[in-house]
This record gives sequence, structure tokens and C-alpha cells, in this order.
Amino acid sequence: MMTHRDRPRHTVAEAHKKEGIGMKRVYRLAAIAALVLAAGAAEAKEWTNVRIGTEGAYPPFNYLDSSNQLQGFDIEIAKALCDQMKVTCEFVAQDWDGIIPALLAGKYDAIVASMSITEERKQTVDFTDKYYNTPARFVAPKGSPNTNTSPEALAGKTLGAQSSTIHANYLQDVYKGSDVKLYPTQDEANADLVAGRLDLVLADSVVLYEWMEKTDDGKCCEFVGDPIKDVKYFGEGVGVALRKDDPELKEMFNKAIAAIIADGTYKKINDKYFPFSVY
Repeated sequence: MMTHRDRPRHTVAEAHKKEGIGMKRVYRLAAIAALVLAAGAAEAKEWTNVRIGTEGAYPPFNYLDSSNQLQGFDIEIAKALCDQMKVTCEFVAQDWDGIIPALLAGKYDAIVASMSITEERKQTVDFTDKYYNTPARFVAPKGSPNTNTSPEALAGKTLGAQSSTIHANYLQDVYKGSDVKLYPTQDEANADLVAGRLDLVLADSVVLYEWMEKTDDGKCCEFVGDPIKDVKYFGEGVGVALRKDDPELKEMFNKAIAAIIADGTYKKINDKYFPFSVY
């Protein structure tokens, strides 16, 4: 019967040999980990060209001119950001209803289209810091009796807004006693207001201001009620929307937004379009 004393002993050399094997395993694992980290770093995309989706039907922020070229505040801000980031910009016009699905499908890399930063949208896409923030307003024909714009006062009235927007969501949730009509574009909602098929329209205050100041049709109408700034519906301002798996691009845009504000580029673009600050 073998006793404890009789059991074979490991020599010092054998112990060192085993220790050496163990350390080799540690080094091997460390090397594998380093390769994995290096691969991850290599996957971080280096952005030299950025495709930007916008609507092209929301003046003065984004619209198509007589030559079918995209123009507007959003477009000039996007170009300034791309210049700051030292990347090439490529613009893609996209109907509003499909603008987020097209981003997620890879049709473009960022949305610069006056998209408000809301909690609901944050579930699907990521946002940069804001690049402007303006309230919503109601407009009605001049001389309209509908100057009180509370939900109770507008019960039974016909209200219009662009579909798939924060303004549409607000009307549908808050003005349940009203007849809410939604339109593919803001221009179509405005046209029905002029034609007398709507009592009021709700939209961004700057968009409506531009329409009333610079178009013949818009001269029919005026602001009624107070500016609406409910964060639950209208968010924290307007930002650049991005896919959640592009954090490097988000950081690039945020740095560029801060830079064009600091160097005066933002103010120059703002003053070209508006007699007041939209930031």
C-alpha cells in the first residue's frame, strides 16, 4: 500500500516546466485579446464621405429650388458641418414618412431635416446636440374668431398638420374633440387652410412665419394663441439623427456643431434666413 511518503515527488525542474507552460497559456490568451481589440479598433469607420438625408419640402429649412437643387437652412448648416468635419457631403431627398426607415436601411448616414429630438424617436435612432430650437404655433385666417387655442375652445373645429410629425402627434393626443386632418407635406396643409377646408394649422413657428411673410397665399393668415413648447411632444430642439451604431459620426457632428457656433459660421447662416436667432 502506497503511503503519502511513498508518492512520487515533482522535481524543481518539473515544477518550473509546468510554470512555464502556464505562463505560455497566459501569454497566448493575452495575444488573442490584443488581436480582438485591434480588430475592433480597425472596425471603427473612418468617415470621408457622409450621405445626408433630407426632405426637400419644408421651406425655409429644406426645399427644392427652380433647378431642383436642395436649398435651405438645414442644407447650409449640413454643408458647414461637413466642411468642419473635413468630409464630402452627398445629399439624398427622401419623403418624410420614410426618412427614418431609409436611414436604418443604409440609404444615407445622417438625417438633417429639422427633426425634433424626442423620447419616442430616441428609441429608434440617436441624435446629436441640437442645432436649432423653435416653438410650434397655430395659424388661422385673419379675423378668425379662433384666437383661443385651448383644446376646449377648438372642440369641433377642423385642424391640420403634416403627417408623421410632432405637430400631428400633439393634435391627435391633445385635441381629441377636434377633427384632425393630416397631410403628406406642410404646403398641402397650408393650401387647405387658404381654401377654407381647415380652421387652423399647427406647425413650426418659423416655417409658418416664412410662409406668411414671403408667399401671396400666406398673407391670408396670422398667428393665434401662444407658442407651444411642450417638451413631451416637441422635444429638446432639432438635431442630426443617426444610426445607434455610428457613435464616431455622432461625436464628429457634435464637435462640428460646437465649432460653427463658436467661430460665427452658424450666426452667418442664421442671419441669412431669419431676422432672429433660431438657436
